[in-house]
Amino acid sequence: MKGPYGFELGDNCESCKLRCNGFFCQLPAAAVKDLDAIKFSSAYPEGALLFIERQAARGVYILCEGQVKLSISSSEGKTLILRIAKAGEVLGLMSALAGTPHEVTAETLRPCQVAFIPRDAFLRYIARHPEAYPIIASQLGSQYRVACEQVRNLGLSASVPEKLAKFLLDFAVSGQQTKEGTRVKLPLTHEEIAEFIGTTRETVTRTLTEFKSHHLVELHGSTLLIEDRQALEEYVTA
Repeated sequence: MKGPYGFELGDNCESCKLRCNGFFCQLPAAAVKDLDAIKFSSAYPEGALLFIERQAARGVYILCEGQVKLSISSSEGKTLILRIAKAGEVLGLMSALAGTPHEVTAETLRPCQVAFIPRDAFLRYIARHPEAYPIIASQLGSQYRVACEQVRNLGLSASVPEKLAKFLLDFAVSGQQTKEGTRVKLPLTHEEIAEFIGTTRETVTRTLTEFKSHHLVELHGSTLLIEDRQALEEYVTA
């Protein structure tokens, strides 16, 4: 079924074209069939909130397509982006398992397809299908490693250029290789990049201008081109 945001809205995991990208999608046929029976698939526009920090966990959210920004905020209104979730990830997993409120806010960065599973149904599902445990452990382990890496970047990186260079290089891992360099879509504003690396929008803009003057990167709208990857990497290894 064609969704309202230009992609196919899949209701059936077994026939979904995106199945190879997902974690729970790799389970045996019987487990996938039972998953279909308890999930509710929806399409979300850019900027939609799936859940917010300190909200009671209603269930888990399987990101089938799109990207979701996970962030935390202080009482003074400051925001820190922890990571960008991609297709195949399960969001709200720790809170659903532990029965605790969400620690982060999840907001779509672009139109997304998300499958929601109520918490009670999810707990019954994994009790019935213990073959899902390794996938859950892998998801939790991956999320823990990313959180540690973000703390390391924020606390141990010496300068904003180093933090920004590493952010751009990490984001470009899945980019398209062209004659001009590595090209990738960067769905974050300067303000959001600042929230990701723990600085101000003005500093991000100034540093990007510096990178551009040295022919390291070009940024046109949401398209990022890394012209000199080796030179950019020197900021990280210096």
